[in-house]
Amino acid sequence: MKWGIIATWRMAYEGIMGAAEDLSQGLSAKDALENTIKAVEDYPFYKSVGYGGLPNEQGIVELDAAYMDGDNFNIGAVAGIQDVKNPISVARKLSNNRFNSFLVGSGATAYAQKNNFERINMLTERAKKIWENRLEEMKNSNLSPYDGHDTVGAVCLDKNKSMVAGTSSSGLFMKKQGRVGDSPLSGSGFYVDSEIGGATATGLGEDLMKGCLSYEIVRLMGEGLSPQAAADKAVYEFHDKLAKRKGKAGAFSLVCMNNKGEWGVATNVEFSFVVATDKESPKIYLANKGEGHTTIIEEASQEWLDAYEERIKRPIQ
Repeated sequence: MKWGIIATWRMAYEGIMGAAEDLSQGLSAKDALENTIKAVEDYPFYKSVGYGGLPNEQGIVELDAAYMDGDNFNIGAVAGIQDVKNPISVARKLSNNRFNSFLVGSGATAYAQKNNFERINMLTERAKKIWENRLEEMKNSNLSPYDGHDTVGAVCLDKNKSMVAGTSSSGLFMKKQGRVGDSPLSGSGFYVDSEIGGATATGLGEDLMKGCLSYEIVRLMGEGLSPQAAADKAVYEFHDKLAKRKGKAGAFSLVCMNNKGEWGVATNVEFSFVVATDKESPKIYLANKGEGHTTIIEEASQEWLDAYEERIKRPIQ
């Protein structure tokens, strides 16, 4: 029986290693995906997700997350939730609700507290120092405040042919209080249909929301395109359209997987992602935009991996 999981960014690797073992033993896609994203949320050196995520302009960590069940289209999501250890778990629980399945701000935080989800201060000293440094840079160098919008998004297939998708993000660094990007929005940040496949996105939410690219990739796979062909067509055609209409397109990258465990990726920046299937052990890849509407994909080198590890753990002065 086939199984597989694909996720955005190198930061998903440890979670996918665990998921690969669990999926091979028959764990549900629901549990494997939640565990994968929780591993990213819990790691303090990933500065765009969960604990250690970078705060908004007020120094407050506001988190977004979403969960979708491809068997029945149930969706749960939170936006602007604060001081909750694992927003993906709150989103999964909300997906069981017929009503009130997408909660924001204080309402999302209150729901998590009422349902006994673990609450901690999500602002680490490291993230606070990065925020303080950015304030100084803005004051002294007129530097743009906005940076960092790397969502962890994953699509998972289990041996029972069930599929789920999920996302989690602390959003745009130095964002305005209350800002929400694409990550918790169905069709933009994620979409999954167990009879076809799923996709998730990462990048500049303000531009990703203009294209509903996760849904578009799933729709194209449903019309018979391979995951790679669907990703290339959806991402690069929209990139070109946005560049023509707006003058430029922000960074965005999407990963997808169909219900056979086949996968695809497209991006307009250098982008890392992680894949594991019943035929492929967990691997970290790099993707870049190629000539025309194509994607260049290669396995990450040890040199790249070492540089990544050094960069994310570098002391903050």
